[in-house]
Amino acid sequence: MITTQIAMRVLFSLGMVNLVTGLLVFFTCRCLPGFQWAKFLMKYRWYQRIFKLHCYFWWIFWASVITHAIFAIIYVGWPF
Repeated sequence: MITTQIAMRVLFSLGMVNLVTGLLVFFTCRCLPGFQWAKFLMKYRWYQRIFKLHCYFWWIFWASVITHAIFAIIYVGWPF
């Protein structure tokens, strides 16, 4: 059985993964090149490499969100 302390660490870690991958999904969104600042970023090779990984970021994001929700419901309880 997982202790509460370990469960909270897992929840926090998954929350951070959610935050980072959520930002990556947002900033690599295919809709953003229409904005002026996104056009500026497309000039850089590092951004172009990250931009190509957009679809993979979604998979990581949703796996993390689902796992985070399951842990939260099991160890913190249903919010209603």
